[in-house]
Amino acid sequence: MLIGHIKEIVRHPVKSFHGESVQKTKVMDYGLYGDRSHAFLDETRPGKFLTITQFQEMVRYKARFIGEELLEEFPKVEIITPDGKVFYWGVEELTKEIENKSKRKVSPISYTPLHVPIGAIEEEHIQLVTDASLNKLKEVWGKKEINYQRFRPNLLISLKDKVPFIEEQWFGKKMKIGQNVEIQLKRHCERCMIITVDPNDAERDSSLLKTVVKERNNHFGVYASVMKTGEIHVDDEVLLFD
Repeated sequence: MLIGHIKEIVRHPVKSFHGESVQKTKVMDYGLYGDRSHAFLDETRPGKFLTITQFQEMVRYKARFIGEELLEEFPKVEIITPDGKVFYWGVEELTKEIENKSKRKVSPISYTPLHVPIGAIEEEHIQLVTDASLNKLKEVWGKKEINYQRFRPNLLISLKDKVPFIEEQWFGKKMKIGQNVEIQLKRHCERCMIITVDPNDAERDSSLLKTVVKERNNHFGVYASVMKTGEIHVDDEVLLFD
């Protein structure tokens, strides 16, 4: 059954940095190509990553891949800092800046195009939200705008029938995107303080999380796991089946 189309595809080359919106990408076993493939380990919390929860300004660092999506190695990761400086992943100056601003000792870590562990993504392979649910949440929240990147989804789906939160009825079903990719809808996405941080200026507004807790039982968006890999594109048809 045709339920809609892909409106936005977003991946995050660096965990907790601002994601990049792309017109097409590969879907790997672990999710979108290169999603959360580079990260900073928080040495003050052994085995943990530095995230927006510890250092909310991370959301203002913009990361994107420069070059072709190769399977042998990732393209260069370009990073634009909040004050406009341009770095490539791995330079010591970037690490020092993150350390100085976060007041934490950090270590950069990166993975390979064929394997990004689930720990870097933290929950499931892919997170998706729908336009109808975003619009309804904006109405309930009562603010003029709601930037969908607050929720850090991989896929924003434009529904054919604009039924808010219909995606919460899809658990256990499969979704086909474009020609080859299939994912299985797994469960709710439970929210945390990260959604309170504005991706544009890193300012916090706790009322959004309070609204999601009160009105949606702290659920917004859904998680999915990859069943069949392939390439997806903006405007691809999205079909739902058992």
